Amino acid sequence: MKIYNSFSEIEKDLKKLQLEKEIAIEELKIVKHDFEAYTKPIVWVNKALKYLSKYGVLLMIKKMFK
Repeated sequence: MKIYNSFSEIEKDLKKLQLEKEIAIEELKIVKHDFEAYTKPIVWVNKALKYLSKYGVLLMIKKMFK
């Protein structure tokens, strides 16, 4: 536990904690935005199409060599 000698030390620490809190809130907002962007259906559709196109090309190549 920290022992304070003056009110200015207390105010300094309170201001520091308030700034740390604001930074943490902004970081959470960024994480929330990234998560929302990742879970949009269009992202999943794009990933599925990429996978299917790769799989389709492999099937085509396989049939060509048979």
